[in-house]
Amino acid sequence: MSATRRKTSTSSKSMDAAVDKKAQLDQFTQGSAGTLTTNQGLELSDNHNSLKAGLRGPTLLEDFILREKITHFDHERIPERAVHARGSGAHGYFKVYKPMVQYTSAAFLQDPSVETPVFVRFSTVAGSQGSADTVRDVRGFAVKFYTSEGNYDLVGNNIPVFFIQDAIKFPDLIHAVKPEPHHGMPQAASAHDTFWDFASLMPESTHMLMWAMSDRALPRSLRMMEGFGIHAFRLINARGDSHFVKFHWKPKLGVHGLAWDEAQKIAGKDGDFHRRDLWESIESGNFPEWELGVQIVDAGKEAELGFDILDPTKLIPESQVPVQIIGKMVLNRNPDNFFAETEQVAFHPGHLVPGIDFSNDPLLQGRLFSYTDTQLSRLGGANFHEIPINRGVCPMHNFQRDGIHRQTINKGRVAYEPNTLGNGTEFRVDGSMQGFHSYAEPMESPKIRRRSPSFDDHFSQATLFWNSQSSVEKDHIVAAFRFELSKVEVPEIRQRMVDNLAHVDLKLASRVAAPLGINPPDPKAAAGRLGFRDYRITNKVDEDASLRMVGRPGGSVMTRKIAILVSDGFDYPAVKRLQLDMADAGAICKILAPHLGTVSTVSGKQIPVDHTFTNMPSIMFDAVLIPGGSGSVTHLCGLGEAVHFVLEAYKHCKTICVVNEGVQLLATLGFSQGKNPEQIAVPTAGVLIADIRKVLDGQVSTDLVAAMAMHRHWDRINVDAIPA
Repeated sequence: MSATRRKTSTSSKSMDAAVDKKAQLDQFTQGSAGTLTTNQGLELSDNHNSLKAGLRGPTLLEDFILREKITHFDHERIPERAVHARGSGAHGYFKVYKPMVQYTSAAFLQDPSVETPVFVRFSTVAGSQGSADTVRDVRGFAVKFYTSEGNYDLVGNNIPVFFIQDAIKFPDLIHAVKPEPHHGMPQAASAHDTFWDFASLMPESTHMLMWAMSDRALPRSLRMMEGFGIHAFRLINARGDSHFVKFHWKPKLGVHGLAWDEAQKIAGKDGDFHRRDLWESIESGNFPEWELGVQIVDAGKEAELGFDILDPTKLIPESQVPVQIIGKMVLNRNPDNFFAETEQVAFHPGHLVPGIDFSNDPLLQGRLFSYTDTQLSRLGGANFHEIPINRGVCPMHNFQRDGIHRQTINKGRVAYEPNTLGNGTEFRVDGSMQGFHSYAEPMESPKIRRRSPSFDDHFSQATLFWNSQSSVEKDHIVAAFRFELSKVEVPEIRQRMVDNLAHVDLKLASRVAAPLGINPPDPKAAAGRLGFRDYRITNKVDEDASLRMVGRPGGSVMTRKIAILVSDGFDYPAVKRLQLDMADAGAICKILAPHLGTVSTVSGKQIPVDHTFTNMPSIMFDAVLIPGGSGSVTHLCGLGEAVHFVLEAYKHCKTICVVNEGVQLLATLGFSQGKNPEQIAVPTAGVLIADIRKVLDGQVSTDLVAAMAMHRHWDRINVDAIPA
């Protein structure tokens, strides 16, 4: 589908009880035309000179125009989020597939014809605003639904569990993972002593550590990662019946990750890699889509799961409770202003609508306080809900008044309820079943500061995650633990951590320990420590395919980027055919050459160049195509940047396709060469060697799409020997 067709297909049906969110935001948008004025509307006669006492005299205190401009500049940065500081946002809509009346009374989950406006913010967690996008980290995945009953925020991550079980440990976790306070390093990284000191002493973090050391912490794109609500919530129907629910976002493009070496290089080459990818995809009409799924557990039957559903370090295996797909979300519009929207958007797990309620998850309970407190600090006061990006699209009535940055001008003499001096009946709450009602859960218990014994199992699901990974994903997890712990300067911390891993899998712990200069892991070493309980449940399942990334069905090449490496004298017919076929498949081809401008074909035709090898290296692409043409290939073989481009793409397990003479660039990889392409020995999957005839008859395009749809060829041989 063309970009134009995709854009026009997203026109939405207006909600009966809500105005269009974009129209609402537009009323706050300042136009660029017209004369310059002060913030009060006073037209300026000079925006280049302050008011002085003479041409060379001092600036006068009375220059209110200067003071207004400087004061605004001095205060135009608000405190960044303590966590999730670096984020990207986009507008879109959500549609439910069928009414969910059986489970919930939430209006936005009932009518498949209604498009509910949404704003989504993706983020890293540990780094500051200036950190890189591709660091190893958890990614935030927060969705604000502007529903007809009020704003509903589903505030989660791209990993379905968390490091800790109780919110009282959250400041300790973040202090440990943030830069160490004595020297402020490292930025946006967990590979340092304080984090692993904390993690090794908190066995409840083990399951989350397995996820964080996997490729889930290195997403290929924000458009290619799952999202999770993490906690157990409740769905409440009109009869008051309760069901526990866990929320899932499933990306239509699949779930894919970067290679670790690639992620580090991207951080240096383009720190805005994920942000740019999301923006450009939406601008080009390639709108990202996710489907919303739910795992529903009948209230009263949660004990049958075999673990405590209130424990945020646990997930519900999909093989145990399948995910029901109930709707889809499409992001189809970029923000008009990054600060006003992406930075000022205020999420809160306590922003609910009737039909959705909390559980007693102790981490979730703490978040209900923390988010309000954070927004008060960041956004200046209690009126952060009046910032345009945070305004609901439904009517709002209450008697809360005043405060810093108040925008609503409330009329009348009363600011209380009940009253007889105003129209108090309009606001009076009469106790009917309308509106939000908390689930009437029976409670009678002494006040206590203790952890439920049902939270004590810290390793069973970590073992489940490990057992569910493919062999190559296990290799990546081992390599990640080795890298992180090799940065830890205190040997005792390294030892303690691998001893903990022995409770997950002894072979895992032994592999991690091998190059770290410490003793082999001792499965019993941690058991006697204070607060450490090695209680294990019997898993209902031994492994779950949904927990791995490799081999998932439904591979797609939509929006995948192909680098076509050429120099003067390249064979254009092959390139043209592959460009057309790849465009039909939804992929994006770019011409790369030693210089910008144009590059000539064998016949002398001039073709525009998109990028050079230096300004757009291999780490920015998903596949590489090297067409034939003796002049072009000879030049590329003598150009170190081109050779490195191919070596690096091979090292990062990307698809490589060469046509005719283009095979010569593979010689540096150790490929044996014959007299023609058919005689070239291909040592591994994902390297396609083709003749021009097969290109022109379309067979190569079919093979290239199939190879790219696999995302990476992680089992590629001799990767460690590649000097790139």
